Amino acid sequence: MRQQVFKHIKENGMEKNIYVDFVNGHIDHVHCLISLNANRTIAKILQLLKGESSFWIYKNNLCKQYFEWQDEYFAVSVSESGVDAVREYIKNQETHHAKKTFEEENDEFTRKYGFVLMKD
Repeated sequence: MRQQVFKHIKENGMEKNIYVDFVNGHIDHVHCLISLNANRTIAKILQLLKGESSFWIYKNNLCKQYFEWQDEYFAVSVSESGVDAVREYIKNQETHHAKKTFEEENDEFTRKYGFVLMKD
C-alpha cells in the first residue's frame, strides 16, 4: 500500500504543479524531497498533498479504518550540493529504521541542530 501512496503523492504533485523529486517512508512517516517555487508556501504544498492523498486513500479503500495524516510536519531546506545525499537518505528508509526508530532519529536530529518544536 505504501508504494501506491508514494506514487500517488508524486503524481498528484505533478498535477498541482508541485515538483516532488522523491518520496519514500517507513511504517509511521513519509519523507518528500520537494522543489519549492516562489509562489507556494510549505504549508500550502503540504495541505494540498496531505489532504488529497488522505481522500485518495479513503476513496480507494486502501485502509480498513479511517486514515488521516497527523497535523504536524517537519521541513528543512537543503542546498543543491546536498540533494543527492537527501535523496539517498529518503530512498533507504527501511534499512535506516531497522537500526533507529523515527522518534529516536527525530529526537537526535532536534538536539543536534537545536530545533525547537513549536506548538499552537
